[in-house]
Amino acid sequence: MGTDVLESEAGTVPVRVPLATEPLGIWGSFQAGRRNVLELIPEIATHAPILSGRTGKRWHMLMDPDGLRQVLRDRLEDYPKSLVTKLILEPAIGDSLFVAEGANWLWQRRTAAPVFSQRHVAALAPVMTSAAERAAERIGAVAGTGRAMNLFDEMVTTTFEVISDVTLSGGEGFDRDAVHRAIEQYIAQTARVSLLDILGAPAWMPRPNRLVTGAAMRQTKRYADIAIDRRRQDGARPVPDLLDLLLAGEDPKTGRRMTTSELRDNLLTFIVAGHETTALALSWALYLCAFDPEVQARARAEAQAALGDRAATATDLPALPLVRAIVDEALRLYPPAAFLSRTAQAEDTLCGREILPGDTVILPIYALHRHKALWEAPDQFHPDRFIGGKTVQRYAYLPFGDGPRICIGASFALQEAVIILATLLARFRFGAVPGKSPRPVMILTLRPEGGIWLTVDAA
Repeated sequence: MGTDVLESEAGTVPVRVPLATEPLGIWGSFQAGRRNVLELIPEIATHAPILSGRTGKRWHMLMDPDGLRQVLRDRLEDYPKSLVTKLILEPAIGDSLFVAEGANWLWQRRTAAPVFSQRHVAALAPVMTSAAERAAERIGAVAGTGRAMNLFDEMVTTTFEVISDVTLSGGEGFDRDAVHRAIEQYIAQTARVSLLDILGAPAWMPRPNRLVTGAAMRQTKRYADIAIDRRRQDGARPVPDLLDLLLAGEDPKTGRRMTTSELRDNLLTFIVAGHETTALALSWALYLCAFDPEVQARARAEAQAALGDRAATATDLPALPLVRAIVDEALRLYPPAAFLSRTAQAEDTLCGREILPGDTVILPIYALHRHKALWEAPDQFHPDRFIGGKTVQRYAYLPFGDGPRICIGASFALQEAVIILATLLARFRFGAVPGKSPRPVMILTLRPEGGIWLTVDAA
């Protein structure tokens, strides 16, 4: 770890996770998983197409784009989400779109897909523009004072404003701070790896850290149920939000509509995923801009030319290719969902390796995005790799997954991130704070431990 931090602070590469150079064993894997899930990845994973081993149960770590296409698209039904993923998430978000499998997932996906059509996403852009303006006002109060500011906290606040406004038109009985605290508490209590997970214990064996979902999360579910029932009685808003669109939605094949509990679980999924991933993308993007002042200056000039003194809107996106590329590169270097796992249900072959039913197939997106055979200078911040007509190999870049289960809110998140980042870069100059480099740590998502502390000055 020390080498990585020293290299980043010397300006060689941005901060990165120290990958394992020796076998960890069961106890070492448990300790690493509790500390930072990405420390389970061996360094050789950034060179090899596949690695296999046994830590309680057989596992395969897959970095080959063709193999990833096989798991995520061609044989999707043979590779459902792993038991560990479900044990962590089901108590909070039930059998929602993110967790469900098979027919139960398919009808929910068909019902929810129109909600995230390009037309509806574009219609929600004014909420993002307003949130960007409020964020700029808060940051402006600190700019020029010489005080460092935790931009991770600010981005969490900003994206939570967006998701609560577009999901429930600003709340309807939701206490934003209480809901956010409930989510944070749940992740802290339940998302860390259990030794029983490492050993491959069955689902019926209780994991002590997941026995309680927490009173705050239960209260949040009650708030959501009340809001849904009230909206059913009151009818849709003049400008429909996500709840209105989901209430109006039905499976085009069966006509099935979501019940209150199904709506609630999916709304909570959108709230959790919808603000967390975008906040992380923005936080890491701002860190990278401070890390490379030259790139930041280019992006500022682009944003100022497109925006002048106003906040960005959806119609500005085509004029912001570098800002979008910075977001893309932040998602490459620090993918929020950096470590995925699947459980094989049938015999298969991946990269010539035999896969047996019950094997765990790990998709280490963090290693994939830094793979030496797939990327030039993979540890360096180089947003230009995403612009100028350059093509990125399919299944070598998976910040939102791919195949039928690609993140349903990907276009929403990217639109929001570019609107907010462009607005901030046009108005402010962000600087690194010596000795305050963030540490990338993944528990449920890849977060900057300690925050993103930057100085802020008017542009």
